[in-house]
Amino acid sequence: MRSRQTTGQHTLPSLVPVTGAVPPPGHRPPEEHLPELQQALLARFDANARPLPWRRHYTPYEVWISEIMLQQTQMERGVSYFLRWMERFPDLPALAAASEEEVLHAWEGLGYYSRARNLLAAARLVMREHGGIFPSDPEAIRALPGIGPYTTAAIASIAFNLPVACIDANAERVIARVFDVDSPVKSGPAAARIAELARRLLPEGEARRHNQAMMELGALVCGKKPRCGQCPLARFCTALHLGIVHERPVPGKKAEITPIEVVTGVLSSHDRVFVQKRLPQGAWGGLWEFPGGRVEPGETPEQAVVREFAEETGFTVRVTAPLGIIRHGYTTYRVRLHCFALELVTDATPQPPEPPVLTAATACRWLERGELESLAMPALHRRTGDGMACARRSPGRRTGPVHLSKVEPHGSAPYWMPGLSAAALPEKSAPKADFSASGHEKRLDRPPILSLYGCPKWRGSHCRIILMQNMRSQRGGLNRPPFFCTCDRADAQEGT
Repeated sequence: MRSRQTTGQHTLPSLVPVTGAVPPPGHRPPEEHLPELQQALLARFDANARPLPWRRHYTPYEVWISEIMLQQTQMERGVSYFLRWMERFPDLPALAAASEEEVLHAWEGLGYYSRARNLLAAARLVMREHGGIFPSDPEAIRALPGIGPYTTAAIASIAFNLPVACIDANAERVIARVFDVDSPVKSGPAAARIAELARRLLPEGEARRHNQAMMELGALVCGKKPRCGQCPLARFCTALHLGIVHERPVPGKKAEITPIEVVTGVLSSHDRVFVQKRLPQGAWGGLWEFPGGRVEPGETPEQAVVREFAEETGFTVRVTAPLGIIRHGYTTYRVRLHCFALELVTDATPQPPEPPVLTAATACRWLERGELESLAMPALHRRTGDGMACARRSPGRRTGPVHLSKVEPHGSAPYWMPGLSAAALPEKSAPKADFSASGHEKRLDRPPILSLYGCPKWRGSHCRIILMQNMRSQRGGLNRPPFFCTCDRADAQEGT
């Protein structure tokens, strides 16, 4: 049984898990039946291939952009970003002519911003040295900025159908199980064996279909929770025959996760906020941000944000309100970002002052909050700015009861929000789903923090940050209600 998921205009198939991993009768050793295995794999791909947008024409530009985007990115999210990217930069000349600011802004939310800068550098190099034609030679592809061995193989095989084996984590998992690779797959001997097996598996003239088939099988069927009952290679799979599917691939040593406490502050003066452009080096190089940094031992977050502003800008500031805590995970880090609203200790000038120094930035600006949308910012700082805007719109200092209405969006769980219709909301925040009020109402003796955006719980920062994330996701084009609140439903509904 196959269900389908919709992403924009594209419908992506997903498979229903099958419990148990029972080997089929008559195991066929894979190395003795390679042609049969190849045909079974290709037949499954032909019947079940996802209609991904870059598969319409397999142009080198589209394949290249998709491969870079899908690094560290889930497929559904990658499709959404890919479609918007192609609207803004439809071909290689359009990308090469863009500014770095435009490219970073289009990339915002995907993270690892060096990828975006490398895309721009590679596009300009192709225009300059290859006459605007994306190179087909693997060595020339490998020489482009930001392209490593895997991406070279993916572009060469998928865009040009060259006989190059493509091995990502999904293909690696399939090979490790089918051929029972019994040592950590990232180790030298195991990696070499997997590479050799991948080359032997590659059928002549079918690199494009085969590599995509292998990676898609690993993503949708032979995943971390394998669906062996739906796998076309089950009768060849040695790990399934031996009953050790869940022991393959053999993992390596897990990377240690380092917790990091950091702070940032939104400094306001004369209805404008202060932002600075980061130095070119580092993961967020060239992006705009609110100043901040790490919490030092013995410091409170409030003390840290005041110190960071003094060190980076020379401004003497004080905290006026907390904006909440944003939690975010990276490959080897777990970040807790403490966000604060700030003001200048002395603000006697008729307009926002220039900072005495800039030690961690190349430029700075005082902007109205609506102007932040035009800047390329890290996702964490974008959420901080969203939270500040919400906090200013909320009637948090108002006294008296607030009416809440129960909203029941189609296809999503109901939630409570103040008695505002979707038509009364800002156009950019209007929900994409159809909303209808159920007629239920509650009264809170104290107002919610973010009443305009529907958060019915006034204490704590958890719900505020989740709300900010979903507001940002709505602008990013994902189909989820921008007012969703993850507060405890019973607590929120009763207003206790």
